[in-house]
Amino acid sequence: MNEQRRLHLAWMILGICFIDLFINYSVRLGYGVILPEMIQALGFSRTDSGSIYNSYLLTYICIAPLTGYLTDRVGARRVISTCLLIVAVGAGLMGTVQNLLQACLFFGIAGLGSTGIWVPIITLVQRWFAPARKGLALGILSTGFGVGFAAMGVSFPWIISNFDWRFAWFALGTMGLLMVIPNAFLLVSDPAEKGLSAWGGEPHPVAPAANRRAPIRLQQIWKDRSFWMIGFSYFAIAYSLYGFTTFMVDYAKHQLGMPVAVASRVATIHGLAQVLGMLTVLPASDYITRKTTIWISNTLIALTLAGILLSGGDWTVTYALIGVMAIFYGSTFPIYAACAGDYFPKEAVGTVAGAWTPFYGAGAILTHWVTGWLRDTTGVYDHAFLICAAMAAISAVLMSLVKAKLPQFSEIASAPDVR
Repeated sequence: MNEQRRLHLAWMILGICFIDLFINYSVRLGYGVILPEMIQALGFSRTDSGSIYNSYLLTYICIAPLTGYLTDRVGARRVISTCLLIVAVGAGLMGTVQNLLQACLFFGIAGLGSTGIWVPIITLVQRWFAPARKGLALGILSTGFGVGFAAMGVSFPWIISNFDWRFAWFALGTMGLLMVIPNAFLLVSDPAEKGLSAWGGEPHPVAPAANRRAPIRLQQIWKDRSFWMIGFSYFAIAYSLYGFTTFMVDYAKHQLGMPVAVASRVATIHGLAQVLGMLTVLPASDYITRKTTIWISNTLIALTLAGILLSGGDWTVTYALIGVMAIFYGSTFPIYAACAGDYFPKEAVGTVAGAWTPFYGAGAILTHWVTGWLRDTTGVYDHAFLICAAMAAISAVLMSLVKAKLPQFSEIASAPDVR
């Protein structure tokens, strides 16, 4: 097939995946937007609402390594299509909720489906774009969840006010169902299936199936020191970022004394800066390497968090520092995912990215508990945010210790592809 076509198939793949992420993260945001109506209608407490979200998060963390592994074994197209269907079903069922048990079960189903969206999609995109263009592709892709947050925040209040909160869930489920068919019929798990090479690199003949590399064994990955160093770096930066961003509006309002309208602006600044970071930091990582970019990013996150604590409550300084921090926040998660393709063979990208998900999840869960407990105990966020700054610094140090490459994988002999 001629690779000099006007529009490379990689861009169609990227477009479909962008919409998938938009829908998936709209479901997450939809919960927060619809929740007040659900609480009022069904009599849920705030503790109940936390249990509902935890059912989503726990399912996601537990199953994501498996879907990453299946992506490498059976192909991203099958995994993404199946899991998007599950997300759609879970979202639609949320519109039928009558009690807490149903809400936990149905949102847990949505969380199960979401495990096959993020990791398989970033795995797929990394296969379709050359190493020197992965940062650009992931930057464009990752704006999908930023745009999803913004769009749902605007549209859902209108849906709820004109229809019903249940209709909002049905709308999300319908969006997911409509995208299952394009995913099932148009996604291609590997450029080699179409006789293509990845976009952004030099065209080259596609290796016959008999000469392709055999799937990497899990034991080979888990025995490598760099896998664990990157994983624990991911844990530390997830702890740092979630510990601050989850509570930043409450910090601005109750500790800094900002009026509600002023305090809420930090979320707007944070969201806009995230998109900026995705479109600048990620493409830059193509040129200065993922390792260097992560080190710079996590170091600056540590410094900005420390600066927020030292700013003395000055609103202008706080806004500016949150904006700087959010630029790097937006690129953090996709750039760690890109490391899977940089340090491991493409046959193992899904497995590795999925295996790093529990590190991220453990950091997010732990920081919510510790930060909330410290705030309740001390009456201020200072101690908790100081720990977040320290964790960002630790994350940067851990990443600096990662070897440039993993030579043992490049030495693995070629073998028939048994997938």
